[in-house]
Amino acid sequence: MADLSAAGSRRPTAAGGLLGPYRALVSSRLRSQLAYRRSFALDVLGSFGVGLIEFAEVYVIFSSISVLGGLDFAGLALLFGLASLSFSLADLLVGHIDRIPTYLRTGTLDAFLLRPLPVLAQLVTSDIQLRRLGRSALALGVLVVALVVNPIDFTPAVITLLLITPIAGTAIFCGLFVVAAGIQFWLIEGSEMANAFTYGSNYAATFPTSIFSLPMRVLFTFVVPAAFTAYLPTLLILGLPGPAWTPAWWGWLTPLAALAVWGVALLAWRAGLRHYTGAGS
Repeated sequence: MADLSAAGSRRPTAAGGLLGPYRALVSSRLRSQLAYRRSFALDVLGSFGVGLIEFAEVYVIFSSISVLGGLDFAGLALLFGLASLSFSLADLLVGHIDRIPTYLRTGTLDAFLLRPLPVLAQLVTSDIQLRRLGRSALALGVLVVALVVNPIDFTPAVITLLLITPIAGTAIFCGLFVVAAGIQFWLIEGSEMANAFTYGSNYAATFPTSIFSLPMRVLFTFVVPAAFTAYLPTLLILGLPGPAWTPAWWGWLTPLAALAVWGVALLAWRAGLRHYTGAGS
């Protein structure tokens, strides 16, 4: 009995037992990527360059105009920093899940189904690409500079919003990646559609939603909540009113938008997984 008691006392807790395999998977992926330092550095620089090109597009636009959607260049830089940081972190965490069409065609997904771990969690931890940190670094740099050059009153409410927005925005984009992955169970060859859904949302999020036509504003606010990732919080931070039907105070609803997206994402993923019948059936 003493031996049994001792064995029971050494048994890991439920949380530890679940998180242990995930930590091991993530650690092994990170070690493998850092093994070749020069290649890793070049990958990070390439990712940084992608973010730089995206920001250069904003700069070129403002070479011809002074205000876009009620925001000057400094305000749009703040918008770009928040949106790009959220998307780049989501791309780092779950962006590789967009390879699921390949898993479906080759039958690789069947191997994930055989393991005693949730399939979605396995896919998320299967390949974390640290090279995408370059894009995140560029976005963070733009955000810091924008916070300095904009006339912002750093009240406790604004500071709280600045802390909440990137986290909730990252959650929104992560959820969109999962929704796109769930749809792939029906489309199989729909990777381009999924990219339009996720990367298109990122592109829309880096510009004021007010510049779009009414149908597009409805799409990127109420269907795909890209406006909540950066535009509405930016209006709140700068103390600007929102356009018609989308008041600036909706920026506080970004965490609720993230929960709504994840509710849809989990439903889409579970429905897709139940629809999957295996590569050999």
